[in-house]
Amino acid sequence: MMASSHTDKGAVMGQVDFADLMDFLEARIAEDEAAAKALKPGKNESMTRLRGRVLADAEAKRRLMDWVEEMPRRAAVSEGRSRWQVYGGEFYGDQSRRLRSPVILELVAAYADHPDFQPEWKWLVGEPKETATPEGV
Repeated sequence: MMASSHTDKGAVMGQVDFADLMDFLEARIAEDEAAAKALKPGKNESMTRLRGRVLADAEAKRRLMDWVEEMPRRAAVSEGRSRWQVYGGEFYGDQSRRLRSPVILELVAAYADHPDFQPEWKWLVGEPKETATPEGV
């Protein structure tokens, strides 16, 4: 169910963790990959192409996930940095994830019919990108 006001959306957003979205997406990618690998290459050229496409798609999704987390991961490294450099890195990492997170929302939306898709995520994948930012992003 969609929240009816901006305040309600903020309350719902507070219940969504970005790490949960990433874990859900990784699990779906692994399922897709396993299903594709279970297809035995044979004389059916269409199935062979489909298998290859699904495996390539899984790898591309993982690269996008890595891209979203790249700057926050770099910002977490504090060894040899001043307090201000660490603070600036954390800020930049958080902003980077916030700007890149819509990529994850779009990828998660493809699995809205999966039984593990959480009800509170439904409104996230249908909202304009500037308001659909999960907590922890």
